[in-house]
Amino acid sequence: MARFAIVTQPQKADMGRAVHSLLYARQLKDGGHDVKVFYDGEGTTWIPRFEDPAFKYHDLYRGVLDEGLIGGACEYCAGAFGAKAAIETTAVPLVSDCNGHPDLAKMVAEGRTIITV
Repeated sequence: MARFAIVTQPQKADMGRAVHSLLYARQLKDGGHDVKVFYDGEGTTWIPRFEDPAFKYHDLYRGVLDEGLIGGACEYCAGAFGAKAAIETTAVPLVSDCNGHPDLAKMVAEGRTIITV
């Protein structure tokens, strides 16, 4: 079993990257690996969109979230891009290990391979 961290930074119009980060997480988990998705940068704005039950990919997101595959969202970036208040109402934790951001060195020390999407 390998360990992965998918750091996703899709912009608002980049649905492909936003959705594929969830698909990749599911594929890795189904392959027997330990994986967590982290939303960073403008990617934090996707969490409120995925939370909307009417959104096309809500069920995919909920499944990945319910399986515990979402490690969190960058607290600093969520604030900078106006998504922090919305994320605080979800089950996605805000992560601020390194000056308000997720700590990639910590993830690597945990044995995770970093994948950026």
